[in-house]
Amino acid sequence: MTSRFHAVQHVMLAITAVAAISFASCRKDAATPATSSTPKTETVTKAGGKSVVYVEVNSNSMLNAGKYTLTTGGQQLFDIAIIFAANINYNTTTSKAYLYNNPQVTSVLVNRATQIVPLQNKGMKVLLSILGNHQGAGFCNFTTRAKAHDFAQQLADTVAYYSLDGIDFDDEYADYGNNGLPQPNDSSFVFLLEELRTLMPAKIISFYYYGPAASRLSYGGKKAGDFVNYSWNAIYGSYSVPNVAGLTKANLGPAAVNIMSTSQSTCVNLATQTKNNGYGIYLWYNLTSTNKATLFSAVSNVLYSSAVTYTP
Repeated sequence: MTSRFHAVQHVMLAITAVAAISFASCRKDAATPATSSTPKTETVTKAGGKSVVYVEVNSNSMLNAGKYTLTTGGQQLFDIAIIFAANINYNTTTSKAYLYNNPQVTSVLVNRATQIVPLQNKGMKVLLSILGNHQGAGFCNFTTRAKAHDFAQQLADTVAYYSLDGIDFDDEYADYGNNGLPQPNDSSFVFLLEELRTLMPAKIISFYYYGPAASRLSYGGKKAGDFVNYSWNAIYGSYSVPNVAGLTKANLGPAAVNIMSTSQSTCVNLATQTKNNGYGIYLWYNLTSTNKATLFSAVSNVLYSSAVTYTP
């Protein structure tokens, strides 16, 4: 069993070669910022918990997340859709970490009216996932709180500008040590989470339970669970409860599946364990344009006592 990125590493390597697009330039190029008129329909938690889905926007549309509803009741199957993925990059001239959005992620953000708002109008939350990019910069090697704050500010500004619902952290492919940067330390990730929570108190912060950050979740009497809303397992086809102190079962996802490769029987088995053990998150990865209503129905019948309807 592997995390999703071992299957798509070549994609991330290709991203590294793309010319850097800073958050500042994305803001300048954006035609229209988010406005107060943006609909803010709140997700109603379904009995059976939340379903979370990652969408690889390098090759798939975010709108696929809005094509599945429960046949009984008409609620969306997916409660949280995650744009995968932006990156934490490193500027060797300024010696600072910065948020990088590749062209595909940038396209989703600047076209939020057609790519993000339709999902939010259906009651879904849309998050931006942040991933390492082989440059030595990561969530776990900020050496001061001020440096953690600087990156947190970039994330919070992006969430506010594009009216997103939050940030997802995925501590993979940082390649700690590159560009002469330090290895992970114990304080960095907790500082980053605390700073980001202060900047966006009402937004979602989630943690893909993987990488150096997964073993650096407490510092100075504070813990990641004080600041994140959710955490989920990162190994597809498996059942493993993330060890994030402070989060209740309702906010943890021990089941993780790859839509395109995990067998239906395994998906159903993981859903049954999730329900029987009282956990509130079920994680899906790699949603494409392929109609997967049969697979989703098998799982949703367990979690929500309803099949799924697909609407192209």
